[in-house]
Parts: sequence; structure tokens; C-alpha cells
Amino acid sequence: MPDISLTVIVLFCLAALAAGWIDAVVGGGGLLLLPVLLLGLPAGTPAATALGTNKAVAIVGTTGAAVTYARRAPVDVRTAVRIGLAALAGSSAGAFFAAGMSTDVLKPVIMVVLLAVAAFVILRPAFGTAPAPGPASRRRILAAIGLAGLGIGFYDGLVGPGTGTFLVLALTAVLHLDLVTASATAKIVNCCTNAGALVTFAWQGAVLWQLAVLLAVFNLAGGTLGARTALKRGSGFVRVVLLTVVFALVANLAYQQWPA
Repeated sequence: MPDISLTVIVLFCLAALAAGWIDAVVGGGGLLLLPVLLLGLPAGTPAATALGTNKAVAIVGTTGAAVTYARRAPVDVRTAVRIGLAALAGSSAGAFFAAGMSTDVLKPVIMVVLLAVAAFVILRPAFGTAPAPGPASRRRILAAIGLAGLGIGFYDGLVGPGTGTFLVLALTAVLHLDLVTASATAKIVNCCTNAGALVTFAWQGAVLWQLAVLLAVFNLAGGTLGARTALKRGSGFVRVVLLTVVFALVANLAYQQWPA
């Protein structure tokens, strides 16, 4: 592990804790932890190392949140795993295409889509507040596999930021889940995509394992706490956090596209 000061390690731990909480509630924890790693690691550290370490940390917190949700929320684990496997395939395809194109051209489009999503959630207060009666139809499950699995998985491999948030929105819209159940399902899907990405980064030697193990402890605590908070506070609370993360994501993408 590179030489990192105690102050920076403490900052990393706090960021991992907060990122785990955010990611468990509505996704998007990587918006916090990844920039902190990129800024805090010694100069000259490859970006791939920050990405790989972030994935090693995130998969632990995501798994902890998924287990907490699965024990206390009505999650269809079988459907979630099917969507997750599709997302794994989509993510691999997206990563393949990412090597040959600039993602900068996609960022303005993503920002417009996110703002449209925020407007929809604001104008539709009932969105995600109550699940549809009865199990989802086969047609809706297939649509979720296509959109939330292959589609958003492809986006995750191609661009990345906000994947968890997009998953929550897609699962709520397509499967007619409440926001809490959608967050729970998204965590299981995220476990699949994170596992695939981590294997790739580990094979490339792009993971700082000692740092990742330390930060994973804090991320796990944040993820477990976030899942419990969402289950206790309900869909209305998740809706507020969702809008906050969406606007933060738009601001982050805008800064990347048009830096000051």
C-alpha cells in the first residue's frame, strides 16, 4: 500500500461510511467515495487503482445492505438475481465499447435525462410510495431484465456514475415496486455487477487490498445502517434522498463536462 497519512486515512474511512449509507438508501455512494480516493491517493496513482479499490469496498457494503433488506423487505430474490446476471452481461459489453469511444458526448444527454427524472418524481408525489397489488407479470419481469439489467448494466460499463440510482428508478417504474423494495432489489443487482468489475480489476492488479479491507468495514457499517434507515423511514424518506442524489449527480457531471 502506498504511503498515506493518518489524516487522509481517517477521511477515507468517513467517506466510506457515508458512501455506504447513501448507496444502501438509494444508490450513488460512489459519487462520494471515488472522488475522495482519486484526490487522496498519492500523486501518480493510476485511476484504475482508485476504481478497483472503490469496487472492492463497495461490494462489501452493497452485500451487507442486500442481506439486511432481504431479511426485512419483500424482495423477490430470484427476479433480482436474473436481472443482476443480465446487468453483468450488459456491463461487460459496455466496458468493451468504452475502450473505443469518449463518454464526454454522453454526459449532456445523461444530465437531461436525470433532470427529466427529477421533474417526474417531483410532479408525481405518489411515485414509488406503494407497490402494485400482486406479483409482477412475466412481461414486466422481462422488461426489467432488458432495461434494468442489460440497459443500465451497459451504462454502468460504459459510463458508470449513478447506476444504483438509475436501477432504483427503473425497477420502481417497470415492476411497480415501492422505493424501499426497489432499493433492496437494486442492491442485489449491484452485487452482481460489482463482482464482475472487481474480478477484472483484481486480475489487472488494480486493487489496494489493505486499504480496501479497512474501508470495507466502514462501508459495511454505513450500508447496513442505511438499509435499516430506509426500512424504518419508508418510501417518503427514500424519495427525498433520491432527489438529493439525482441533483448531486447532475452537478457532478456538469462539473466534469464544463470545469471551471
